[in-house]
Amino acid sequence: MDGHQVSVTERGIADLVAYALERGLIGEEDVTYAANLMLDALSYEPDGSFVPREAVAAACGNENRPSLEEILASLLADAVARGVCDPGIASRDLLDTRLMGCVTPRPSEVVRTFWDRYGQSPELATNYFYKLALDSDYIRSYRVARDRKWVTHTRYGDLDITINLSKPEKDPKAIAAALEKQKAGGSEPYPRCQLCPENLGYAGRLDHPARETIRLIPLTLDGEPWYLQYSPYVYYNEHCIVLSEKHVPMKIDRHTFVRLLEFIEKFPHYTVGSNADLPIVGGSILTHEHYQGGRYEFAMARAGLREEVSFPGFEDVRAGVVDWPMSVIRLDAADPARLVELADKILAAWRGYSDASVGVLAETEGTPHNTITPIARRRGEGFELDLVLRNNRTTDEYPLGIFHPHQELHHIKKENIGLIEVMGLAVLPARLLGEMDRLKQVILAGEDVASVPEISSHAAWAKDILERHPEFAPESVAELGDAGAAALDAVIEEEIGQVFAQVLEHCAVFADDEPGRAALGRFVASVC
Repeated sequence: MDGHQVSVTERGIADLVAYALERGLIGEEDVTYAANLMLDALSYEPDGSFVPREAVAAACGNENRPSLEEILASLLADAVARGVCDPGIASRDLLDTRLMGCVTPRPSEVVRTFWDRYGQSPELATNYFYKLALDSDYIRSYRVARDRKWVTHTRYGDLDITINLSKPEKDPKAIAAALEKQKAGGSEPYPRCQLCPENLGYAGRLDHPARETIRLIPLTLDGEPWYLQYSPYVYYNEHCIVLSEKHVPMKIDRHTFVRLLEFIEKFPHYTVGSNADLPIVGGSILTHEHYQGGRYEFAMARAGLREEVSFPGFEDVRAGVVDWPMSVIRLDAADPARLVELADKILAAWRGYSDASVGVLAETEGTPHNTITPIARRRGEGFELDLVLRNNRTTDEYPLGIFHPHQELHHIKKENIGLIEVMGLAVLPARLLGEMDRLKQVILAGEDVASVPEISSHAAWAKDILERHPEFAPESVAELGDAGAAALDAVIEEEIGQVFAQVLEHCAVFADDEPGRAALGRFVASVC
């Protein structure tokens, strides 16, 4: 290659293959093969002076080699300049995933390695699998790192707050419409949804992400085929998805409890739970049965019991009401089968339970409203199951749900409150980042928030904040100087966290007050 003018494409390919080689994604024998796959993906034909083995060897010896994000950005920019790729983010994501797919190990190799390591310990297996998801860029860690995260102390403990910058906000009505479309039948796209195992290796399209880098670990749960994968958005450490092989709607029943407890028997270092199976209270995907888990201690897991309760015939199961803004019954036992039996009784009782005095109706005009969000974890050698009571009834006053964030909180959070947020981790929409920056500017300038269209939805909330923080009032703010911005940042973060606590309170079917506690007690008494 002496005297050869190395092109951007050739340099980028060499750097990317060198990266894959050093991360253990490929072996020395794969270097030329991977480089040729990338040449095809990029529609680039080098001349005979380009020798992949030599170019990659030089890249491996380069201490100043760019980061993965920089390598991909360079290759994409060049592809756009050559007319190989459209400049839009969706097209670019399709191409860079294809490039990473060229160096991601084949599914059979990944599965074999996973179970070989599982034979040593479940933790070694998931450590390998999670690292692969990061190294292959299936989890775009450089994007996730831009998410805004903090902790807010509330009366329920420390809640995790995130402003998500890597996933679009979902419309609750669109989620419900997708479920209705599936129930109605008719033609469906391929793959039918983003959770179907048919995504394995799929090249993607503008309305469906590329999945050449996704890998699935086959599992057997309750005698049926399921798979383990990681979420590309990793809202928390080792955020995994456990998905059914079948494209069937979410359903909470006895089998759910069996599968969740079997999963934590296989992976005792993980927590796992299920979104509920009804619109409004059921998370963002109801069309494919799946669970979410990971290696993370959520705020709800740290919460103690507000009171202990008992269920006749289940004296071997410790039970209680969790000190949490939502209505949660916690069950602990040494034998997971006993948890399944009691959880199934609680679910059956709740499906048909009504208490009009607190707005809970099991059904209206034949439409069911009651369901459960279950979460399973290990406590030492024992098993624990949290059952979060949910109801999705709507009224003219609350068209998005009685037990859903109410209208006055929609300026912060309007989306469904699913499993992750039930457990105490807020996933707030990306729009908030810009809106909060603008809000800070307006307050520090002493202007009226209501007069600024892009943040006027926050006006009532901002007024309330200023009443409790008069140091930021228009007549005082000029005296704060440069320290004012940092102080206001901290206040706004704190206030967002407190709003999230209110969001969870709104979702409680039995409020944490005297009438609500009494009503929950009546339900518990009805179970057995």
